[in-house]
Amino acid sequence: MMNIIFWIIVSILLVIGSIFGIGIWLYHRDITKEDPEYVLQFLKGQRQSNDVSFYVRFNGEPLVKRNPHTKLPLASTVKYMVAVEFARQAAEREIDTKQKVSLEELDHYYIPKTDGGAHEAWLEQIKKDNLTDGKSVALLEAVKGMMLFSSNANTDYLIRVLGQEKINATVKAMHKDAHDPLYPIVGALFVPLYIKEKQQLSNKELLTVIQNISMEEYRELAIAIHEKWTTEPPTEEKKKALLKIMNMKMQKVWSDRLPAATTSAYIDMLQKLNSKADFSKEMYQYLKESIEHLMKSPANQEWLQHAGTKGGSTAFVSTDATYATDKKGNTTEFALFANNLKLKEQMKLTRNMNGFKLKILTDATFREKVKAALTE
Repeated sequence: MMNIIFWIIVSILLVIGSIFGIGIWLYHRDITKEDPEYVLQFLKGQRQSNDVSFYVRFNGEPLVKRNPHTKLPLASTVKYMVAVEFARQAAEREIDTKQKVSLEELDHYYIPKTDGGAHEAWLEQIKKDNLTDGKSVALLEAVKGMMLFSSNANTDYLIRVLGQEKINATVKAMHKDAHDPLYPIVGALFVPLYIKEKQQLSNKELLTVIQNISMEEYRELAIAIHEKWTTEPPTEEKKKALLKIMNMKMQKVWSDRLPAATTSAYIDMLQKLNSKADFSKEMYQYLKESIEHLMKSPANQEWLQHAGTKGGSTAFVSTDATYATDKKGNTTEFALFANNLKLKEQMKLTRNMNGFKLKILTDATFREKVKAALTE
C-alpha cells in the first residue's frame, strides 16, 4: 500500500522537566516514533475505563464499539458542528461565503501560545497561497482555517457570525442530548481572569471558585465575555494576564468543561457526511470545501472517493472523528475520544492516530485484529 499520510494540525505540548542527556533523548524518541500499534495497545489497556470511547463502523456495520454512549470532551473535534452549520447557512443563502473577514478582527479572538501555533500557521498559508490582501480573507477560507489548521480564533469568530443559537439548534437536531451545547472556546479561557479581577482573588482562591461554579454559570460567562468583544476586544495586556494564571490545574478545568459528546452521536453524523445522501447537494458541496482537505492530496485521490477528518487535543484530551469512502466503495466512520490522559499518553495518541486510522481503512487483517482485541 502506498504511503498515505493523514495530516492534521494538532496542538503539541512542550515537554518541560528535569530529564537530561541520554534520558531526554530516549523520551523524545519514544514519543515521536510512529507506532500505530500503540493506539491498539492503549485501547486494550483501557477496557475498564470510562475515560475512553471508541467506535468504528465499516461498510455500515459496527467493527468495534467501546463506551459508545459515554459523553467525553471533544476539544477541537467539536468544530465539525460549526462547519456543518456554516454549510447549511451557505446552501440556504443565509450567508455569503465570499464576504470579507477582517484579519484584525480575527486577531481579537487569538490568544498567543494557546493553540499550538495553529492560527499563525493558517495566516502564513493564506499569504503563501495569495488568499489574502493582507487585511482580509473570504469567510470560506476562515472556515477552512478552523478545520484544517484548527484555529480557535476563527472558531469563535464563526460562532458570532453564524449565531450560537443556530449552531446549537443544529447540534440538538442532529444529536439530541448526546451532544453538549457549543459555547465560545476562547471566551471560556477568559472566565478565570474575569472572576479573578471581579472578586479580587488569589490564584489559589480562584482555582477553588472556578472548580465549583456550575456548568451553566461557566457557559454564560464565556458567552458574555465573547459578546463583549464585539465592541471591546481584549487588549494585549489582558491576554498576557490570562497566560499568567493558566497553569495546568486551570487548564484542566477548561479542558474538562469543553463541550462533550458520544462517539455514537459522531459516528451517526459522520455517516451522513460520508453517504452524501442526507443533506442537499449544495450543502455537501460546502462541506466538501471546508472539511475534505484530505482530498487535495493527489496520493489520496488515487484510492479515495472522498474523506473528511477533524482531531482535537488539550493537555489531557485526544479526540478524532474521520469518515472515508474508498474507490472500491468501502465506507468507514471512525471516532475515538479519550480524556484524563497522562502527558505521554496524549502525545503518543496524537502522534499515532493517523497511522492507526490508515491501517483500519486499508488493511482487512488489521481490522480483524482490532475487532478481536477489543470485542468483549
